[in-house]
Amino acid sequence: MNRNTLAMVHEFVRQYVPEGGLCIDATAGKGRDTALLCRLAGQRGRVIAFDIQPDAVAQTRALLAQEGLEAQVILDSHANMEQYAKPETVDCVMFNFGRLPGGDPRIFTQANSSVRAIDAALRLLKPGGVMAIALYYGKENGFEERNAVLEHLKTLDDRAFSVLCCAWSNRRGEPPMPIFVWKECAAKG
Repeated sequence: MNRNTLAMVHEFVRQYVPEGGLCIDATAGKGRDTALLCRLAGQRGRVIAFDIQPDAVAQTRALLAQEGLEAQVILDSHANMEQYAKPETVDCVMFNFGRLPGGDPRIFTQANSSVRAIDAALRLLKPGGVMAIALYYGKENGFEERNAVLEHLKTLDDRAFSVLCCAWSNRRGEPPMPIFVWKECAAKG
């Protein structure tokens, strides 16, 4: 196994996305996560992808076309995902917080909209659904979003959600953090 954040997030998602599932890639970027979700959900499934950058939407659509995959790719903020799916219908939501690799370094996800998007995703997840986050921070992004996301996740009701935030202890710089969230099937007693 490739030992990096994205590989861990992908391995996690592979365990939980059912054939025929409804999945959301909240930050489409270059489309790699969207393509993975399409392959996992299969022909009977549905994938919705969001990005605020036209270039990211175009790159995602091009990758999907190249691989013969289909998804609904939307130029909109991930914070608005509840306009496109009903509560408790989504099997998996993926986020890559940070910036588009190779894109404009001045454009990156922001704490306020990212926390709103997390809350929207939690409402959309069906019981037993999962959320996977690759949290990139530092450099141009700074630490505001990372800190806000981590603090917000601490406030989630542990009877409704299980949250695992991982950190690389021996990696240099600001290595991205893998974060995993499970929506419980029933409230814990």
